[in-house]
Amino acid sequence: MICSIPFNAEFCFTREDIKPLRDYIKYTWKTLTRSPADIVKAARDPKLELIDDSVLPVYVSAREDYVQVEDRLRQYLTDEEWTKIELRVLPPQMEQIEQHGLLYLPGKYVVPGGRFNELYGWDSYFIQLGLIIDEEISLAQSMLDQLLYEIDHYGTVLNGNRSYMLNRSQPPLLSRMILDLYNQTKDKNWLRSVLPTVQSYYFYWTVPPHLNQATGLSHYNAFGVGPAPEVLSSEIDEEGKNHYERILEFYRYHDVEDYDVSLYYDQEEDCLTELFYQGDRSMRESGYDPTNRFGPFSIDIIHYAPVCLNSLLYQMELDLAQMQDILGYGHAASYWINSAENRRNLMNQYLWDQEAGLYFDYNFRTGKCRNYEFATTFFPLWVGLASPEQAQRVALNLPIFEVPGGLLTSTHVSGNQWDAPFGWAPLHLMAVYGLRRYGYTEDAHRIAYKFINLVLQEFKKTGTIVEKYDVKNSSANVSDQIFFGYSSNEIGFGWTNGVVLDLLDMLERDGVI
Repeated sequence: MICSIPFNAEFCFTREDIKPLRDYIKYTWKTLTRSPADIVKAARDPKLELIDDSVLPVYVSAREDYVQVEDRLRQYLTDEEWTKIELRVLPPQMEQIEQHGLLYLPGKYVVPGGRFNELYGWDSYFIQLGLIIDEEISLAQSMLDQLLYEIDHYGTVLNGNRSYMLNRSQPPLLSRMILDLYNQTKDKNWLRSVLPTVQSYYFYWTVPPHLNQATGLSHYNAFGVGPAPEVLSSEIDEEGKNHYERILEFYRYHDVEDYDVSLYYDQEEDCLTELFYQGDRSMRESGYDPTNRFGPFSIDIIHYAPVCLNSLLYQMELDLAQMQDILGYGHAASYWINSAENRRNLMNQYLWDQEAGLYFDYNFRTGKCRNYEFATTFFPLWVGLASPEQAQRVALNLPIFEVPGGLLTSTHVSGNQWDAPFGWAPLHLMAVYGLRRYGYTEDAHRIAYKFINLVLQEFKKTGTIVEKYDVKNSSANVSDQIFFGYSSNEIGFGWTNGVVLDLLDMLERDGVI
């Protein structure tokens, strides 16, 4: 045994236990990697209906050299493979897209796995952590380059590189990725070259419509109109109803007190409103799809300044200051330090609940926080904006989230996958490092151990790593408890792989294993 954690021995594991898990992850990076050479594989989208012999559209940005892209792809593909895709120039308006498809990226990247066969915004951060630990530095560099390419050619870091995701981003972790990679390469010329792109992505989040000017804080607010195409095609239950049809049924027979439901459901016409679909797209931009954190199905998210987003923007401001310092631009660095301090003050004003000892999301329409206990309360600890007293209060609340398999996403059972009894790798990483940062190392080690052990035990049973876990019952069997969104548990799985490697690395560095 290699366990020095002072809790039940059932959570201990041996070095022999860990090796197959590490080997699986190392191998899986290859199976999850996509590049122009296998663009036919990348173009297939499990989330959309596809006739077996139909041609797969691949869209090229109008800012790109179409002929050069075509010539490059022809070098990789056989004549037969070429007949399976159709290269198209991306139209200027999303409404002009007649058939959704892959958005071209010029280099290699890692996908999460399963139904998620594209490059994702915030998944990439956790995947990159694992790639760096596994010494896959060139792949980590390439994946980051693709995210930067998305900003330059498609306007932002995308939710995913599919045409139906052009109107939404995901939680901003790009600056962390850049500094993590810079710490490996020490390439100042590269850092200088990407700085303008990073700054433009920061301003994507800090001007309207993502800025709420009344509070000075940012919020999720995706663009576009109508329902998400992937929902209509793939989030279907056993009765043939999609996610939206199940929500309609919920609205018909349930009273909703969390928000003004008339904004989102037209009872007279028995239909969802356009504002509903804006809320739904924004919920997907947040990465938490779905949860009841912002009321049923998080549709009211467009009226909230969330803890997670503003914590990440605080970190981005600190990261931009660090980049400026590295490059010798001291005056510019002070601007970003001041921006971060201003955000810290605003978050303390609007998002900190002194009585509860937790950070909550603030509804700027009602002028109140929503007291919904959610694991994003650890984000301010992860980025270091909490005071020692605030961190202590949050740490004292750890028992409301902690269960045998790690941390609950929330304390509420809603039938959504981002609520109880489920736990997710990214939130474990944020909580563990947040607790550790403020000196709660025993708690951090215990939580890391519990989650790794759960992943390990399920891996021994199935030979796979999955997207999410029932942390209360220590199981990967989740589908029967999920009633909204998609209920499958996807195999791969990119960010779980990365987080497990990172937490194991942390425990080793701390001398625990």
